[in-house]
Amino acid sequence: MGLEKLFGEGLITTSVNSVVSWARKNALWPMPFGTACCAIEMMATLSGRYDLSRFGAEVIRFSPRQSDLMIVSGRISIKMMPVLIKIYEQMPEPKWVISMGACASSGGVFDTYTLVQGVDQFIPVNVYIPGCPPRPESLIDALLKVREIVDGPLKDADPEGTLAAARAAFAPTPVPPPPCGQ
Repeated sequence: MGLEKLFGEGLITTSVNSVVSWARKNALWPMPFGTACCAIEMMATLSGRYDLSRFGAEVIRFSPRQSDLMIVSGRISIKMMPVLIKIYEQMPEPKWVISMGACASSGGVFDTYTLVQGVDQFIPVNVYIPGCPPRPESLIDALLKVREIVDGPLKDADPEGTLAAARAAFAPTPVPPPPCGQ
């Protein structure tokens, strides 16, 4: 005699993990980190024409402590990278990252010393969106791919240790005090 027969047809049995992952995938809260033209396309995705809210991601949060999905779009300079790492570290676990556009994914056409040649060198990225700039449909497709990842089993967010290496690269160097008596 199963629980369904005991309690009738109004009972659903499942695991807590299934309910939690269902809730997570249907209520992603993005943290936008957008610069340049890719950010304009990201904003267009939130408009009525594309309506990102159909997929449960309309609650854009500019507070990392309330977000679980970071969308990095556009050019990222070396000076902005420590800020991006800090924002990523402040996001609660589990968290996911979308790298939107050629500039965020590989540096794009800007092969200069001032720009990061791919944010995946510093933070782990789950989904890449190609294009310069990518269309809003591409961001929606990436969001659907993140939802598939969320629905799967939880994995280590940073298996290669990318974040630890980035912290070491941007750690402030200690300045020795000046000698006394001079």
